Amino acid sequence: MTRPHLLYTAWSFPPSRAGGVYRALATVNAFAEAGWDVTVLTVNRELWFSSTGVDLGLERMVDPRVVIERLPADVPAFQNDIGRWPRARARFPVAWRIADFWRDMVRFPEPNYGRWRPELERAAERVHRSHPVDLAIGTANPHVDFVPGWHLHRRFGVRYVMDYRDAWQLDVFSGKRLPTAIPPVRAWERRLMADATEIWFVNDAILRWHAERHPTAAARMMVVPNGYDEYEAPLAVPVRGGRENGLVFGYIGTVSTKVPLEPLVEGWRRARSRDPRLATARLIIHGYLGHFGAGDGDMATILRDARDDGVAYEGPVGKALIGKVYAGLDALVLALGTGRYVTSGKVYEYAATGIPIVSVHDPMNAATDVLKDSPAWAATRSLDPEDIADALVAVAALAADQTPAERAAVQQWARAFERRRIIGERIARLTPSAG
Repeated sequence: MTRPHLLYTAWSFPPSRAGGVYRALATVNAFAEAGWDVTVLTVNRELWFSSTGVDLGLERMVDPRVVIERLPADVPAFQNDIGRWPRARARFPVAWRIADFWRDMVRFPEPNYGRWRPELERAAERVHRSHPVDLAIGTANPHVDFVPGWHLHRRFGVRYVMDYRDAWQLDVFSGKRLPTAIPPVRAWERRLMADATEIWFVNDAILRWHAERHPTAAARMMVVPNGYDEYEAPLAVPVRGGRENGLVFGYIGTVSTKVPLEPLVEGWRRARSRDPRLATARLIIHGYLGHFGAGDGDMATILRDARDDGVAYEGPVGKALIGKVYAGLDALVLALGTGRYVTSGKVYEYAATGIPIVSVHDPMNAATDVLKDSPAWAATRSLDPEDIADALVAVAALAADQTPAERAAVQQWARAFERRRIIGERIARLTPSAG
């Protein structure tokens, strides 16, 4: 029997450390394990070394059966070496940016990425002619990743799936349309959705928003949550010994400008002054400061000023061995930006550990829907420092008293979020023999 062939398009792919890379890595590996041939269209790996950074451990986790086609991507936003800029960009930056904007828009209405469309279409055709594609999946953003599937469908009748990790028109934090959701964007989204076999969203709130605006495509929309992935060190960690000498709280993830860092630190100070279990506790922050990992002065100052309050910033953690970091923690802090449509992939990984979690985010966030049935969860009522302090005190009690049996029960509850299981359900439906 001929093996089916998946063409997968992802701007962010290992060794990139960008948030969406984990979903991409898990998806292609799951298809390869399920007996598919897999070809990935992505950017040159060198781009990540000079921009947002890399995690080389992730690159080693790509299934060796996966074929990776790395395409050139001339994107100014990722060009940090000023010495290599064109003279016009340095001398006339405003005029150059306007001209560069239109360079994208005439191809595809997405600043910085629209120019990639011709290269993607050529690559998709080349791959298909060499090894016929049965299914194409694009994961966004950027949303130009959807183009290869749409193009192959239009030319050759190939089925395609649109995997939204975020949204093209919707600001998931404000709940409003993005300023970039101009008429060409709306038209292209309708065009792309019109013939898609499936359209995936990470939570129900985002799906409903899109279904209301694209009713003819609503029946093909579904929630495919992020889930968690297992790497070299298991996520299901045991209860840590030595809790009686001081609890260890942890935040693991990029500290973006949306993370309520300042109210979290103030709430932490107040909780330490109110509860003996927190008076000797530590809060360890792991992750990049800012999306591009170049650091953020305001965040660094907040963390530096909190060192005497038991707060320590210890930098990013490689994904492969992240389980070892979790094993040294007693409670996890889920600090997220505000927005009804915000879930975050981190919530599933946190849940998999079985460690008690404190939610430091707007209760209306979609992450609440994930954790509401957890046996070991406390949540703040608001982002007021007093409410955050109350939640930290509540989770300290859970962390101090959690038994091994209780930890195991939480881990069992969280197994429903294993990404391999979630993606496996979609693969079963999309395999050609499944009809």
